[in-house]
Amino acid sequence: MTPDLPALRDRLIRWANQNSGSDNLAGLAAMLALLEADFAELPEVTTERVACTGTSAQALRVRYRPDATQQALLSGHFDTVYGASHPFQRCELVDERTLRGPGVTDMKGGLVVMHAALQAYLSSSPPPTLGLEVLLTPDEEIGSFGSAALFTEAARRHQLGLVFEPARPNGSLVQSRKGTGNFVATARGRAGHAGKSPSDARNAIAALAEFLVGAHRLPGEIPGVLLNVGLIRGGSEATNVVPDFAQALLDVRITRTADRDAVLARLDALAAPINAREGLRIEITGSFNRPPKECGPVEEAAFAAYQVCGRELKLSPFSWVHAGGGSDGNLLSAAGLPNLDGLGVIGDHLHSDREFCVLPSLVERASLCALFLCKFAEGKIRLPA
Repeated sequence: MTPDLPALRDRLIRWANQNSGSDNLAGLAAMLALLEADFAELPEVTTERVACTGTSAQALRVRYRPDATQQALLSGHFDTVYGASHPFQRCELVDERTLRGPGVTDMKGGLVVMHAALQAYLSSSPPPTLGLEVLLTPDEEIGSFGSAALFTEAARRHQLGLVFEPARPNGSLVQSRKGTGNFVATARGRAGHAGKSPSDARNAIAALAEFLVGAHRLPGEIPGVLLNVGLIRGGSEATNVVPDFAQALLDVRITRTADRDAVLARLDALAAPINAREGLRIEITGSFNRPPKECGPVEEAAFAAYQVCGRELKLSPFSWVHAGGGSDGNLLSAAGLPNLDGLGVIGDHLHSDREFCVLPSLVERASLCALFLCKFAEGKIRLPA
């Protein structure tokens, strides 16, 4: 069964026009209902709403042949970065090949690819050897804190994961991803009158600035590390008061798990000389919420098989690349489940009001995944233990 492009396009428009910003609980619930209804129409599947830790937002689990000897997990998220008040809310058909809209690539387009791939695979009368589980979550864009335990649990009962994050604009898949962490640097000093002797007070903003200059240089010291200084706050409108508090948010990304300790040690070392001064203190809190997604032998074999399927379908050749952004593929890797990532739609300008997808890639990537699943179920794809 070859997926029908107009039907996939219309489904994507319907899904993308439903706002499901990560903090829009009503929108997430409405999106969950749309997904549940559409996935429930697939033959021989069961659907289940699943609780996420610390939030009323729910995930959706879809199961097919849960007792089969082989099991594969298909993963995606239905939240987007566009909140209910964001001006970018509706899809626009730019031309017959291009759809612009909120989440059309990241990643409602990927969910359409996943659904179409399952529909094509299940209509092919597959052998009973392969069971499938779909896990659709509501909080990937804000760190997957509520759904992380669901991935850890699901990883135990599968041999391979398929993650439908967007492909790169040139069609490449994702070979590996940086791990991501969020940290807070808090400086505390001693308030005082700006017109008195400097020895009477300790300026927390000046101390934090000194720390951040060093932190900003960290990517040049540890290869493969990225660090971004985000929101900074401190002081008051009364400029004659020496501020005793300042704070900055840091986004830190690492390529290897081994880099984690080196980054934390370097941040502590930058704070140490400031902390040695009387009346000043730099405190660093936070953690890495997603370990790096590294590439192993199973991913190598699965990707090679994916390329073979692409050649059989006469698709444009594609490769795979390292990506700076994290995904739930990181969580699956950390839980021990090898996974292919970036299996979704081709598009660009994610997280902006210029986000678009290439519509023909909906059919191409769905057909590609369906063929891979058929070969996997038939034993034609052998993965290392």
